[in-house]
Amino acid sequence: MARELYTARLVQKDCISESTQCYHFEFVIEELESFPYSAGQFVSAVAEDENGKQQTRAYSIASAAEGNRFDLCVNRVEGGFFSNHLADLPNLPVGGAIRIHGPHGHFILNAPITDSILVATGTGIAPMRGFTQWLFPPDSGPDAGPDRSEGRDIWLVYGTRHETDIYYHEEFEALAQRKPNFHYLPTLSRALESWGGLRGYVQDHVAKIVEERAARLGLPLPQPEVDPATPKSDLTFDAYAYICGLNNMVSGVRDRLAGYGWHRKQIVFERYD
Repeated sequence: MARELYTARLVQKDCISESTQCYHFEFVIEELESFPYSAGQFVSAVAEDENGKQQTRAYSIASAAEGNRFDLCVNRVEGGFFSNHLADLPNLPVGGAIRIHGPHGHFILNAPITDSILVATGTGIAPMRGFTQWLFPPDSGPDAGPDRSEGRDIWLVYGTRHETDIYYHEEFEALAQRKPNFHYLPTLSRALESWGGLRGYVQDHVAKIVEERAARLGLPLPQPEVDPATPKSDLTFDAYAYICGLNNMVSGVRDRLAGYGWHRKQIVFERYD
C-alpha cells in the first residue's frame, strides 16, 4: 500500500556546526492543521536524484510535536544525495519544500516516565532533543506546557569529538539551569586543553551515573535477575536507558549496562549506520 506523502515547507535553515557541516531545519506541513507524533520518531524524506531515481532517507525528528511543524538535524555526507539535497541552497532554499511520509518508529519514551539516561553521539542527539522538549516544555509563552518528567532524574550524556561538534549545546545548558532534575553531561573524546568539561567516551559516564544512582538509592549492583517467567507485558523497571548513535557506541553502552544486570527491555536503542 502506498504511503501518504506530505509537502513539508522549509521555514528555517541554520548551519549549527561548520566543522561537521551539520544543519538544523524547521519545516511546516501546510496541508495539515496538526502533525502528531511521539518524540523520538522519524520521518522519511523522498526526492528524485539527478538520474530520475527516487531516493528515500529516514531522519529522526529533532523536536517534540507542535502543531504542523517538525525539525530535523542532518550532517552533510560527502557524496550523499539527500544530505546535500537538503543542505545546498539551490536545492532547498527557505520557502522550498520536500516530500515526506511518517511518522514512523518505536524509539519512544516508556510510560510511566522513570529515571532515564539519554545517550547520544553526533546527530543521534536529534531524538533526544525531542524527548527533552516533550518532557520539559517552556514554563511560559505560546509553547508553555506541564512538566511531564514527574520529577524523575533525566540525564543526557552527549559524546562528540570536539567542542565545535556539540549540537544544541546552549539549549541543553539553559534547560539544565531551568530544571534541576535534568542533568546535561557533554563529553569530548578529542578535547582541547581549554575544554573544562567531561572527557572520554559516553559509556564511562553512563557507568558512573548507574553506580552513583545505585549507591544513593541503596540498590544492589549488579541488579537481581528478572524472573524469565514474567510476561513481557508485566515487565516494569525503575530506570531506562535510551541510546542513539553509531553501532559501536550503542553496543558499548548496552554491554556496559548488561554488566550491571540491566534487562534488555530497559535498554531502548536506535542505530543509524
